[in-house]
Amino acid sequence: MKLARTTALAVTLVAAATLSACSSGDAESAPPSETLAVSTPVLEPGDNNPMIAQGVTISSGATVYKSSGLGPTAANTAAPEGSPESYIGEQFADGVLPEGVTITEAQGINVLQNIRANLEARGLTLADVTTMRVFLDNAPGTDRADYAGWNRAYRQFFANTDLETGETVLVPLGTAEPAAPMERNAARPSRFALEVGSLPVAGWLVEVEVDAVYPDAGAN
Repeated sequence: MKLARTTALAVTLVAAATLSACSSGDAESAPPSETLAVSTPVLEPGDNNPMIAQGVTISSGATVYKSSGLGPTAANTAAPEGSPESYIGEQFADGVLPEGVTITEAQGINVLQNIRANLEARGLTLADVTTMRVFLDNAPGTDRADYAGWNRAYRQFFANTDLETGETVLVPLGTAEPAAPMERNAARPSRFALEVGSLPVAGWLVEVEVDAVYPDAGAN
């Protein structure tokens, strides 16, 4: 049996308490301007471009949307049904992958586009994602999951801005020179990624589920 392997920091969700200023006498409530944001990522100090958060703080008044696990869409009709190649997305014409782009990378892009559509149907965006859970299967002929390919796909949609300057960070597609990402997004969710023995649909190498927080507490 293949053992799952954890490759990123586990999720930490902390219900935030109302800020208060206390003295040896009576406690005084903090002014509204000092209340916590709806969600706040915990990032490594001094890292201007972290891939993921160490954790995320979510306020007690937040509304959280939790997606189901989503996989890629079968878009490559040139490949045998149920094969990993059949889940190469429409952005790669006729299922032909650019140099260095792996099937896991292509499926990861496909999955994250599906995640985006799922969120948009609920009035959310990828920027609202706070937590991500990733399940990877190894491609046929390989002995471990393609974490590098998945991470390249992830950077196309997440964690592709410099937190100090606000500038877009260029990211590679396969072995190509880094270029503008498919979607500019400063969000760094907390995340874990596991290799699993198999996924529920034949041909899937990637399945992802996310939590997203509505920017305005109480929204739905």
